Amino acid sequence: MAKINVGVLRGGPSSEYDISLKTGESVIANLPKEKYEVHDVLWTKDGVWHLDGFPKPVEKILRKVDVIFNALHGEHGEDGKVQQILERYSMRYTGSGIVPSAAGMNKIFAKQIFENAGIMTPRAVSVSSDDNLHEKTQEAYEKMPPWWMVKPVSRGSSVGVSLAKSKTDIFLGIKKSLGHDKRALIEEHITGREATCGVLENFRGHKFYPLPVVEIIPPKGKFFDFENKYGGKSRLICPGRFGLDISKKIQQAAVLAHKAISSRHYSRTDFIVSPRGIFTLEINTLPALSSASSYVRSAEAIGLSFPLLLDHLLKEALKK
Repeated sequence: MAKINVGVLRGGPSSEYDISLKTGESVIANLPKEKYEVHDVLWTKDGVWHLDGFPKPVEKILRKVDVIFNALHGEHGEDGKVQQILERYSMRYTGSGIVPSAAGMNKIFAKQIFENAGIMTPRAVSVSSDDNLHEKTQEAYEKMPPWWMVKPVSRGSSVGVSLAKSKTDIFLGIKKSLGHDKRALIEEHITGREATCGVLENFRGHKFYPLPVVEIIPPKGKFFDFENKYGGKSRLICPGRFGLDISKKIQQAAVLAHKAISSRHYSRTDFIVSPRGIFTLEINTLPALSSASSYVRSAEAIGLSFPLLLDHLLKEALKK
């Protein structure tokens, strides 16, 4: 039986280029080689596409493969842009389509969708680079009690995120976030325990299968920012120590967020579990995939190995 040609797309002109390289390397290493002919499709920071180490036009690369495993992260990978390219050439690919990707990546749109679906999210004030930043700082200061999270609207992996403890911190946080994006979001900081939960489609008889909840424990006094996510300073506990009732509610919220955004194949949603309830922070329509990632750990916790997870995602992508 002929092998299926898979192009593992990684890199991209994104602030999360290095994270994408790691996901791509892990996917390439763990795809079942007896079933798939694996090709490395690298999209460099300067916009050049490569196939197995050689620069080639996009259309020639896509003629060589049957399906793309989308291992991109951040801008161009998760925001619908690369999905537009792939669909222009009628290429099948893993992960969400154009509109859900764009909606999931934009924290303002995602928040609106969540709220319309009855999903609880932190209160927020949005800011654009054209706004009066002092006025927006004052608005957030008056609307929400201390503390505040300030983040770029369309960046992932906590890029450009800061914790503000004063009005001055809010202003400086906005400036920092606008250095990464044209819009920023000031959210109320919810005190509680951090959790994340993955969803996998069409698994074990369920259309939307929630994976075990992962508890995230950043270093004391810190939040789960870029450094603490990828610097090995945070602990991931799977399954999380939330108790059966809370864990079930987190899983239900993850499935609801996945469905509300119209995600496809898989997703991972981040939460804060507080005395006020379970707050949904954001959804990741292309979760990081490596042996150390929370999504892979939670899959392995239910007996789904990394190679079998990748095989399942490709089967979903190859469906008519």
